[in-house]
Amino acid sequence: MIRNRRNYSSEQREEALRLAEEVGPTEAGRKLGIPRTTINRWRQGRARATTPGAQEEQVPSPARPSLVRPAAPSGPVEANQDKPAASSRRVKRLYTPSERSRVLELAAAEGVSAAARKYGVCRFSIYEWQRRARLHGQGQLADSPVAGGDEDRAAARDRRILAEWRAHPGLGPSQVRNQLRRQGFKVSLHTVRCVLEEDGYVPPKVRREPHDRRYEAVRPNHLWHLDFLHRHIHKQKVYVLLVLDDFSRFIVGGALWDGERVAAVTETFLAAVNRHGKPEKALSDGGSAFYSWRGVGAFTRLLEELEVDQIVASVPESNGKLEVLNANIQKELFNQETFFDLGEAQRRLSAWIHFYNFRRTHHALGGLLVPADRYFGRSDEVLAAVESGHSPEGLGEPLPVGERRLDLLRLTSQRGQLELYVLGHRIPLSLPASV
Repeated sequence: MIRNRRNYSSEQREEALRLAEEVGPTEAGRKLGIPRTTINRWRQGRARATTPGAQEEQVPSPARPSLVRPAAPSGPVEANQDKPAASSRRVKRLYTPSERSRVLELAAAEGVSAAARKYGVCRFSIYEWQRRARLHGQGQLADSPVAGGDEDRAAARDRRILAEWRAHPGLGPSQVRNQLRRQGFKVSLHTVRCVLEEDGYVPPKVRREPHDRRYEAVRPNHLWHLDFLHRHIHKQKVYVLLVLDDFSRFIVGGALWDGERVAAVTETFLAAVNRHGKPEKALSDGGSAFYSWRGVGAFTRLLEELEVDQIVASVPESNGKLEVLNANIQKELFNQETFFDLGEAQRRLSAWIHFYNFRRTHHALGGLLVPADRYFGRSDEVLAAVESGHSPEGLGEPLPVGERRLDLLRLTSQRGQLELYVLGHRIPLSLPASV
């Protein structure tokens, strides 16, 4: 049964509070027909509003030090405080090392409760600061709560959040939080959302297709998804073909075409096979570029030659993982940028695919892994690096071309015949017979 919440007038509230002082909240609730818990909540609210500590927090006295700042800063909380008054940005406090030091000094001299009342800090936060300071003194913790500069940590945190979001404006609050977490910077989702909304973030209106979660491949290249995405670039309709690995969400192939043609599918698929190896199965819809309902299509014949099983989705939900990818690429790329021509669109598509594979964290992989981590089998090493506070960048990745060691000149001998390789080109050498 659903009960409708009653609204009480200020006169009813004052009458209930007056009667509760005389006969108690239980008897007052019975006489007025108001729940006893409601009257107790009103009494607690009045008590907090009339306590000296609450008045001093609202108007700090010069003679008494206070840690409450005029403008409520925001950030991930190290101190669990009561919720602030009605505010559009309800983000918890950050304390500087000098503020923590003053609180701990008073707690050591007069007790934790006295320090909590004087500075308006939760007792459990003070206990946590004491524990961390003790462990730091014993050499068991690298960071001390009272060490470091007194810079505005909230402002530095906001700048870092906004820098990550402006670098990739298509990402939402949860994705920005995961990107920062992978870099070793912890921040709450609520804080990220508040910071982005203050800077003008508006949740995009993207229609996501239903996602079939009943299956998942068990290894890389076990199952590939193929599908076209239709877009318009300067009034010209283009078709984006993506090939996705089901196990790792790694995009093994992608290209921009002028139509849904069989040649586009075969060329993109063969390029992915030559680069990453052939899959065991390929899943697509029943479009004419993928499957022929009469006879045998060209793409089907290609899969038969490669000994790859073809699966045709009867409903769009079966290929839902690629439908979600199509929604993400629209939100993060095509809805964010304006392309000069089709050539630039192809280059930006390739750059986004590289970002998606190697830099963009994925919710389906736990929020901290990128598709390349799972595709190349480095998930455990990356998670261990992230949890230990180190950067996982570079783990298992090939060295950039500029950092590789190249053999510019190499001399070999095969069956007594000397061969000279200069910049990769073989130059046969013939020695005199007397040698």
